[in-house]
Amino acid sequence: MLVDLAHWLVLPAPLSLRRLGYVGESVRLASRSRRCRAAWAPHLAAAKGTVRAAMEGLDRRDTAVVLGSGLLDDVPIDDLARAFRRVVLVDAVHPWRARWRARGRANVTRLTHDLSGTEGLLLGRRDALEPVLPALCREADLVVSANLLSQLPILPVARLEAAGRLGSWTDAEAFGRRIVAAHLDALAELPARICLVTDRDETEEDRDGRVIERLDLLYGVDPGPAPRGWDWVLAPFGEASRETRLVHRVAAWPDWRPA
Repeated sequence: MLVDLAHWLVLPAPLSLRRLGYVGESVRLASRSRRCRAAWAPHLAAAKGTVRAAMEGLDRRDTAVVLGSGLLDDVPIDDLARAFRRVVLVDAVHPWRARWRARGRANVTRLTHDLSGTEGLLLGRRDALEPVLPALCREADLVVSANLLSQLPILPVARLEAAGRLGSWTDAEAFGRRIVAAHLDALAELPARICLVTDRDETEEDRDGRVIERLDLLYGVDPGPAPRGWDWVLAPFGEASRETRLVHRVAAWPDWRPA
């Protein structure tokens, strides 16, 4: 707890995003990733493999953009840095672990950006969603959406549910669905190759394998059939509950385009 508090206090982040809870979310993710290192290992290896597959056969390797770079646990940053002239890591918060992993690479830079498009709405500065992708994505040869899509609605939807209204939004399900769809719509407009990795649903299981609950993490939005998929044990037994575990079904596209 003291380590997490220290990280929360010293992690560089804009005050607005800190107020919205993004720093706390980043610190909690880092803490869980340490506790669940063994359970997460197959998922992280598969995600990195998908990004490596996305790099193959590109006509040009000038710029790669990683959206939702996070801890860089699921991103083969060494391979990207060797293959591209420029690699840009985009996220609302850039944790110390990611900063350490990218150290010493002059061609790797960071960009702080709210990829949900909701910052202005949540802070009362706007009544509508903002553009979700930074302009540099249109210059890229490869854009990676790294285990990000299902995460985008989490804090905004929680904020709406607590407040009851955000601008014209009152329906949390519709709000979450719009955030997910807006990200896919923005990716679909890019000329770059799109590497998409996302968890699609969450299953709570007991020790006998019985399903207690299943949640659609994408609010009914369907990115299409995926060429790759696997199970990610997000919270093994003893993490979220002694007698249950949380398993996410992950879908991955080295070269995604809408159907």
